[in-house]
Amino acid sequence: MSVGWLALGVTLILLAVASWLWGRGQWEQSGLPEGEVLQSDTGAWIPQSKPLYDPELRLTGRPDYLIRQRDGSLVPVELKAAKAPQEPHEGHILQLAAYCLLVESAMGVRPAYGILQYQDKAFAVDYTLELEDDLLDLLAEMHESLTLPDLDRDHNDWHRCARCGVRPHCTQRLA
Repeated sequence: MSVGWLALGVTLILLAVASWLWGRGQWEQSGLPEGEVLQSDTGAWIPQSKPLYDPELRLTGRPDYLIRQRDGSLVPVELKAAKAPQEPHEGHILQLAAYCLLVESAMGVRPAYGILQYQDKAFAVDYTLELEDDLLDLLAEMHESLTLPDLDRDHNDWHRCARCGVRPHCTQRLA
């Protein structure tokens, strides 16, 4: 009888080690830096949290993941379903910068960088003062455009038009 309990104990320990190794491999494949997942917009590991909000800038958003590293630093992570381009797209960089700005505004900690995780490659993007200035200029331009009666389409991408949320109301749509 004691041999049966010993075999069960060994089996449970082996299952625990195998589960830990599998989980470790899944974490590494995710592209997330080491640390505690504070927030998630995917609902995959932890429930979705409230979006971050900056009332002064009228900006809201939620990175796919927000990681607190051992040193207390915060790292927003944005997942992209597509394969990685040679360099991250400007719009993706500015989206990540917006998350960095929101993290600083809402949590009082300025991220040094964020991560753009594409299907096959990750990019660490430094959150510099220059990038923040570029973002603030863009936000000011966007807020200004809200008062304009008409805006011209700024691209010639049929696929982008087909997925646009304001497509039904657009007079310049391609799709």
